[in-house]
Amino acid sequence: MPKLFITGATGYIGGDALYAISNAYPDLSITALVRNSDKGAKVASQYPKIRLVYGDLNSTDILTTEASQADVVLHCANADHEGAAKALIEGLAQKEDKPGYLIHTSGTGILSYADYERKSYGVKNEKVYDDWEGIKEVTSLPDTAAHRKVDKIVLAAGEQNPGKVFTAIVCPPCIWGPGRGADNQKSMQVYYMTRATLTRGIGFQVEEGNNLWTEVHVQDLSNVFLALFTAALDGGGKATWNSEGYYFTENGDFVWGDIARAITKIAFEKKLINSLDIDNISTKKADELTRHGSYLWGMNSRCRAFRARKLLGWEPKQKGLFESLPEIVDEEARELGRTKNHAEKAAGEHGMGVHA
Repeated sequence: MPKLFITGATGYIGGDALYAISNAYPDLSITALVRNSDKGAKVASQYPKIRLVYGDLNSTDILTTEASQADVVLHCANADHEGAAKALIEGLAQKEDKPGYLIHTSGTGILSYADYERKSYGVKNEKVYDDWEGIKEVTSLPDTAAHRKVDKIVLAAGEQNPGKVFTAIVCPPCIWGPGRGADNQKSMQVYYMTRATLTRGIGFQVEEGNNLWTEVHVQDLSNVFLALFTAALDGGGKATWNSEGYYFTENGDFVWGDIARAITKIAFEKKLINSLDIDNISTKKADELTRHGSYLWGMNSRCRAFRARKLLGWEPKQKGLFESLPEIVDEEARELGRTKNHAEKAAGEHGMGVHA
């Protein structure tokens, strides 16, 4: 029976990936790292057959031991924890009977380094990275790029452990959609913008709002993890690993200003706010609205996922982001306790609009 060791099982990405893999392989032997009994109980309630080990990403001995006993390690807990990546690779390298496979989760924030260095916000950047013809550029980005330190560790693992360790990096962009995991089922970027719009009572974009990101539904993303897991069980399958084992996942670009206007229009039509206006906010204000808001909403991150399409037959199947914005607005309004008459009530109580 094949064995999977997963980190991040209660997270948004890891939880949904675990759902996809465990449903495709119901007899799979799965071990999940969880931080505490509360987290463990949530996983156990959804997956009673899963073996739980308690620790965190600093639990080096646990990570190494569990990786050494697994056929595949799915690392979804933290894209920037160097110690965890090294421990998992060390464990896989200890396997004696057959090679071990590591599927590591990064993120396309790594592609925003040029904007960050220029301090460029709200401005369109024409640069689009791809993981096929442009693979060498992607795997040799500057060390100043986000996630790059751990990406380098993972990319080097195969060369350092030839024939013993095979790695793949999955690099998702702006993720959205309902997760199917045991705990966190919601993403950040679009949801945080929606919540801030409802809280302020007026829409906003960072500076001119012309910057673009690439997007993917979380359940489409999970199908890439599933395809790579399947390939790993097949001795690598049709997938590429190690130096060319880098996989973007995307369903096209969007302009952040367009998202801001769409959220505002939907919230206005649902009578959750009483204005169609859009504020051009500063990076400082964006960071006040949410941590790293200027980065989440103000920079460019654009890529094309050729590798998963060409080698794994992957295609996004979920509906698009803009189609799902009404559901996201409804979800955030419910969590905030808003009603469709909230804007009118607030305006009536204060004798003014609800602009903040």
